[in-house]
Amino acid sequence: KAMHEYPITEQIIKIAGDHCRKAHGSKVTKVSLVIGDYSGYVGESVQMYFDIISQDTICEGALVDITHVKPKLRCARCGELFEKKPMTFDCPKCGGQGEPTEIGKEFYIESIEIE
Repeated sequence: KAMHEYPITEQIIKIAGDHCRKAHGSKVTKVSLVIGDYSGYVGESVQMYFDIISQDTICEGALVDITHVKPKLRCARCGELFEKKPMTFDCPKCGGQGEPTEIGKEFYIESIEIE
């Protein structure tokens, strides 16, 4: 079955291609993505689909550079941002309870390089 990375990768290729044409470039050489571990998207799948879908487009052969973002909790007491340790939500600074944040849910194109 097709994973949900497929349509989002098609979108990335379309955006990069449009950007390249608007800038009068000949091809896309690199697409940098930021993907949070909790975004629901798997970087390796995006890479795999990118290589397949980009064949015979101006994105063919482009490098996909992925920055992974680890999820962070925010301490309800002192406001410290920290990575959750297994089996605990405790803040390493003050021992308060960590609450979920949007950090780690990112999914966006950081930059597109063309030539």
